[in-house]
Amino acid sequence: MSSLLRLATAGSVDDGKSTLVGRLLYDTKSVLADQLDAVQRASVDKGLSTPDLSLLVDGLRSEREQGITIDVAYRYFATPRRSFVLADTPGHVQYTRNTVTGASTAQLAVLLVDARKGVVEQTRRHAAVLALLGVPRLVLAVNKIDLIDHDEAAFSVIAKEFTSHATSLGYPEDAVVTIPVSALHGDNVATRSQHTPWYTGPTLLEHLENVPVAPDPHEAAFRFPVQYVIRPRTADYPDYRGYAGQIAAGTVRPGDEIVVLPAGLRSTVERIDTADGPLDAAGAGTSVTVLLADDIDIARGDLIAAASAPPRVTDEFTATLCWLSTKPLRPGARVLVKHGTRTVQALVQQVDSRFDEQTLSTVEAPETLQLNEIGAVVVRSSEPLPVDDYSDSPRTGAFLVIDPADGDTLAAGLVGERFGVLRGS
Repeated sequence: MSSLLRLATAGSVDDGKSTLVGRLLYDTKSVLADQLDAVQRASVDKGLSTPDLSLLVDGLRSEREQGITIDVAYRYFATPRRSFVLADTPGHVQYTRNTVTGASTAQLAVLLVDARKGVVEQTRRHAAVLALLGVPRLVLAVNKIDLIDHDEAAFSVIAKEFTSHATSLGYPEDAVVTIPVSALHGDNVATRSQHTPWYTGPTLLEHLENVPVAPDPHEAAFRFPVQYVIRPRTADYPDYRGYAGQIAAGTVRPGDEIVVLPAGLRSTVERIDTADGPLDAAGAGTSVTVLLADDIDIARGDLIAAASAPPRVTDEFTATLCWLSTKPLRPGARVLVKHGTRTVQALVQQVDSRFDEQTLSTVEAPETLQLNEIGAVVVRSSEPLPVDDYSDSPRTGAFLVIDPADGDTLAAGLVGERFGVLRGS
């Protein structure tokens, strides 16, 4: 079993997500004493008889006053069985972009619904985005189960509807779990509730501790976007030339043959350096400095890849976009594309289709993509890019679309047409 689980949360406004995350932190004793004291004082000031655990999560007072959380916050907690990195994303429909950010590296996502409302439009949208990103497992936490008197029948209706939607998006049934919880009272979060004797599944924490997760892509083809070129030019290292960054996929060892893209130059790995000394091998997620046997022209933005399995280098590719801007996308839009550590000018030549995550249908040749819509497009870049299909290598098959006028992020992009994934085909 993996010792680390990366998970994301998502849900609609007022579903109690901040309280649920606060409950997880509280019940796993991941809260400092002074933080808990501050929460208890603030709760008393609000006239509450029990601590408002959502205050452990909502970082900015102005956000709390508005009743929404608008950033992506990363929380860290652990149990004796596993460590967790949790990306807590906002629930408001305007901030679907943050859900994309938080879920981009998640191995599991916890979706919340209010037991009184059931599956709503935002639930279906979030499930589609998570499927699009390839998050392999979903948990539906049916929160506020106490407000419907712990009604088993109502829970079953919600569970059946969500499971049906998730499987229509391509999820296997065993990858979708539905749990009745009360984040406020802690029912079925870390401890089993006496109020739901009809529920025989795991608590949320039990499921998070025991769910199998795929490891980082160490066995994939080696991919290394160059972040910096290091040339100290000191007496101790007169000829040192290293290429620093984080390994996006695969494993590298001294002696491995590599190709530098997009130029196509070839060499062999001579050494792998870290702050703690050289390594005999390094895998995905590791930050290293790679030294090559040949003195070749490499700059920030280049990609060092396995010579035996390089990505394709192209200036035109089909992609799936989750449009994150209030400015609509129209065919012919001039944008910037940030892929790995390289940013280039690009043109969205055409918008081929739009996916309707509510009906799981496709609209051909739409005139625009609007905020939160998902579309298949053709992108033409001013310079060749070394791209993988997202399904083959998520970390080098993803990119950002940026507004060249003001630097705002316009879309999250995935190389390849992903609608077949969303339809489960």
